[in-house]
Amino acid sequence: MFFTGIADEAADAIEGQIAAIRQIGWRWIELRNINGRNITDISDAEFEHAARSLEAAGLGVNAFASTIANWGKSILESPESSLAEARRAIPRMKRLGVRHVRIMSFGILRDRPPHDQLVDERVRRLRDIVSLFADEGLQALHENCANYGGMGWPFTLELVEKVPGLKLLFDTANPATTLDRTRSDRRPQSSWEFYKNARPHIAHVHIKDARFLGDDPGAVFEKADYCWPGEGEGDVRRIVSDLLATGYDGGLSIEPHLSVVYHDANTPEPNTDARFHSFIEYGRRLETIAGEAASATGK
Repeated sequence: MFFTGIADEAADAIEGQIAAIRQIGWRWIELRNINGRNITDISDAEFEHAARSLEAAGLGVNAFASTIANWGKSILESPESSLAEARRAIPRMKRLGVRHVRIMSFGILRDRPPHDQLVDERVRRLRDIVSLFADEGLQALHENCANYGGMGWPFTLELVEKVPGLKLLFDTANPATTLDRTRSDRRPQSSWEFYKNARPHIAHVHIKDARFLGDDPGAVFEKADYCWPGEGEGDVRRIVSDLLATGYDGGLSIEPHLSVVYHDANTPEPNTDARFHSFIEYGRRLETIAGEAASATGK
């Protein structure tokens, strides 16, 4: 197991992201945005600058957190934008020696019930996306977020069953802050229950934590209060302990959402120094949680 982080939550520029990861003392970084644009959407010149900066710093990239088929993409729209994004990602992943790429299963159709979400079309598109990466020796990982698979663990396992080669990226806070659409009482999911059912298929983990504040029917995401790891309802300590006990050898990637919430344009612009240092503190707190779990399990 190793530590990594989505460092655009520490800084916009690649230099600041590298500085944050190095200050924690880690060797890996997960790339999402650089100067506000996803790693698949920046220009070739910007990408090459980032690649050379990472190489000069001696940092490896463990994953691309792409926006392919994410919560902002509708299953009712043409599939071409997601396929085009996948095609842009492939040469960049190869340039940096990255094997894993985060994908999703398109946004939830909120005017339709869970059983009427055009699942056959979602499966068909995911098969095309996963195959596109697999043909290049790369692995697509589905994240449980505000998408079809994130509506509850049965929906994620349905995708695993129907999409050959698909593996999972598990986010600890997302179940606890997302409605359980296997139920009718509009309550959030259990992170632990989701994790235990998904565990055999998990290849990467995002660590964030939060408390559910309430349903928000008109929004993509429910109301949540993001907090330090282990202090919310994401079962972070229990999940990290179980990952260690069951021989997990992938990454634990911090995505704090404390100073910057990627999907919330209304988040106030944070103090630059506070943003940077809260990211570092988050990483050190995760190290402490993992260390305590390792001592308890004898790993």
